[in-house]
Amino acid sequence: MLAATLFAIPSQSQSADVCKVSAGQRVLLESIDSDPDVFVWDSRVRLVEYAAGSFDKATQVMAHTILAKPGTTAIVSSCVAGAVRPAYSSVVYDAVGVKITSGPFRNRWGWVSSEDVRI
Repeated sequence: MLAATLFAIPSQSQSADVCKVSAGQRVLLESIDSDPDVFVWDSRVRLVEYAAGSFDKATQVMAHTILAKPGTTAIVSSCVAGAVRPAYSSVVYDAVGVKITSGPFRNRWGWVSSEDVRI
């Protein structure tokens, strides 16, 4: 009976396991209003480290990112729910793998935070 009760109650961790987007979905890349360009990272690990504040070399940021203009279109290739945990906030975001489909970086692959993805 106890086991049945435990499985019947949804936990907060279950909702965190669901990504905002899914593979194959078309999205727009756009960050916050004051700085709408989007860093597209060459690896998920670097995206996660940067958001957490542990990517300490500013010169390395430009070596491992491309800067996509707001409105750049992309297709989601994968998503890892709750992987991006910004040092400045208690909110967590998904790590979203994308293939860029417009602009000067068309056909490039990378990783962005779900914070920078518009459906």
